[in-house]
Amino acid sequence: MGPWEAVAVVAAGVLAGGINAVVGSGSLITFPTLVAVGLDPITANVSNNIGLVPGSFTGAYGYRAELEGQRERLLRLGAASALGSLIGGILLLYLNPNVFHFVVPVLIGLACVLVIIQPKLNGWLAARRKEPHPHGGIELWLGVLGAGIYGGYFGAAQGVLLIGLLGSFLDEPLQRVNAAKNVLSLIVNAVAAVLFILIAPVNWWAVLAVAVGTAVGGFLGAKIGRRIPAPLLRGVIVLVGVVAIIKLVYV
Repeated sequence: MGPWEAVAVVAAGVLAGGINAVVGSGSLITFPTLVAVGLDPITANVSNNIGLVPGSFTGAYGYRAELEGQRERLLRLGAASALGSLIGGILLLYLNPNVFHFVVPVLIGLACVLVIIQPKLNGWLAARRKEPHPHGGIELWLGVLGAGIYGGYFGAAQGVLLIGLLGSFLDEPLQRVNAAKNVLSLIVNAVAAVLFILIAPVNWWAVLAVAVGTAVGGFLGAKIGRRIPAPLLRGVIVLVGVVAIIKLVYV
């Protein structure tokens, strides 16, 4: 990777880190950029995942105020994210990449629908629960496990999936849901990164470029995202999800 290619990857990383902190789907920027500068798809995906970890950390740290009181919840759901990420990373290395070609757009579309109907869905679920579960119950745990598998496998738009799930099963404001999403995304990326470092082909120059960019972008994105009103944030999430579907299906 030459100096100009590295600059392009860092710039893509800044933008991706900001998007990940606010919504998710930053990989739809960094992954194609790495492929464009000459990396093969598997190496690009692996290197991109490792490089996203610093940006995931700064994004989660930027939402630390909204994370207050969510420790036990995140310990429970974090276990699902870690297990799912491990499974997804193994699938990436050993499964035919075409398997998820049709599944991924459907999952993102479902997540967008959940984000749109979340306020009414929350009321509907609350009215039918005998006693609301503070951590979302087994249904949310299994959903986060599935999102972790997807995140370990590819990762793009996993934030949209997580926000759709968390927002539907938790009685929390959207900004606190987004904060929890950032922590769970960090766990997914970190677990997959450890697996990839041990057994997958890694381009460390690409990792460095993505890491620098996403670390800066994650910090800036958290600053901006925390100020976005919930209805506008919901609209941004859906817009990014639709763009992700179009890009995955038609590009």
